[in-house]
Amino acid sequence: MGKLQSKISFHTTKYRAEGSVGHTGPAGASQQHSPAHTDAVTSVAALKPDLCVSGGKDKSVAVSSWRSGAALRRFIGHEREVTKVTSALDSSRVFSASRDKTVMMWELHGTAGPSQHFPGHDLVVTGLAVSPDASQLCTGSRDNTVCKWDTETGECLGRAAISRNLVTHLCWVPGEPYVIQTSEDKTTRVWDSRELQVAHTFPAKQHIQTCCDVSQDGRYCLSSSSGSAGHGAEATLWDLRQTKGRVCEYKGHFQTTTSCVFLPRSPALAPSIATSSSDSTVKVWDQDTAACLATLCLEGSGPLASLAACDSSTLLCASSNSGIHVLRVSGSTELALEEVAAF
Repeated sequence: MGKLQSKISFHTTKYRAEGSVGHTGPAGASQQHSPAHTDAVTSVAALKPDLCVSGGKDKSVAVSSWRSGAALRRFIGHEREVTKVTSALDSSRVFSASRDKTVMMWELHGTAGPSQHFPGHDLVVTGLAVSPDASQLCTGSRDNTVCKWDTETGECLGRAAISRNLVTHLCWVPGEPYVIQTSEDKTTRVWDSRELQVAHTFPAKQHIQTCCDVSQDGRYCLSSSSGSAGHGAEATLWDLRQTKGRVCEYKGHFQTTTSCVFLPRSPALAPSIATSSSDSTVKVWDQDTAACLATLCLEGSGPLASLAACDSSTLLCASSNSGIHVLRVSGSTELALEEVAAF
C-alpha cells in the first residue's frame, strides 16, 4: 500500500534555524495505520473536530479520523491527480480540485458520487476556497483565471483573468468577502469576491509564492516561497488591516516552503505558525518574533506537500512517500514537535 520508503535521507542539522529545537522523526512511539492513499498525498485539510479530508495522486478523496487513522469515506470521480481539498468549517461538504481541470463537491453523509461538478478551467485547478457559509466557491488555475461558483447550482458566477497569474493557492478570509491568492508571478493578491476584482496586491517577492493562509481574526495572512539550497523558501506575514505591508519573514527551510498555516490560539502557546517544506521538515515559529521554536524532520517522507491545523496542539502533514503524518505540538517554555501517528 503506497510508497513507504524514501530514496533520500535528510539531516536536520544542516537546515536547522539558529535557536530552534530539532527532532528527527518518526518517533519510536508513532503509530502506523493503514494508508489513506496508495500514492503521494497532495493536500490535507481539517474537517470537524476529529476528521480530515485528503486528496492524492491516486485520484481519490478520503475522509479519515486523524485520531484513529480510520478511513471513513472514499470518494472516486476525478480522472487525474487531486491537487487541493477543502471544506467550510463545520460543514458536511468537502471540495476537491484536480489535474483533470475540474472541481467536485462531495457530501460527507451522501452518496459515493459527487453532488456537484464545477467544470470551466482550461488547465489544472490549483486553488480552492469555500466561503464560510459554504454557499460560494472560488477556484484558481494555471490558466491565469480565478472563478466564483454557486455551490448549490454549480453555476459560474464570475471569471477573472490576469496575465501570468498562475494560481498556486486560495484561502477565504473568515467573516469577510475577501479571498487571498498566491501566484507563480511571485505576488499575493487580495480578491473582493463580490465583484471578483483584485482589492490589493502585496509587493512581489523574489520567488514563486506557493501557499497562503489567513489568521482566524482576519488580521493577517501568510504566504510561502519556493527556494533551493537555502535561498528563498521563507514564509511571509502580511498585515491585512492597517499598513497592508510585510510584517516579518520566517527563514530556515533549505528547500521550497510548500505550506504555511496559523496555529489556533491557545493559552499555553504564544501566537505561532507552522510551515512544511520539500526538505522533509516541519517548523513551528513564533508569529511575532519569527524565532523558530521547533523543527521536525520526517525521515523518508520525501517532499512535504500540505499542512492542516486541527487544533492548537495537532498538525497534519501530507507527504509524498509516507502518507499523512499526525504531529503533536507540546510544551510551553521549550516547544516540542513530534510525530504521533501516520496513515
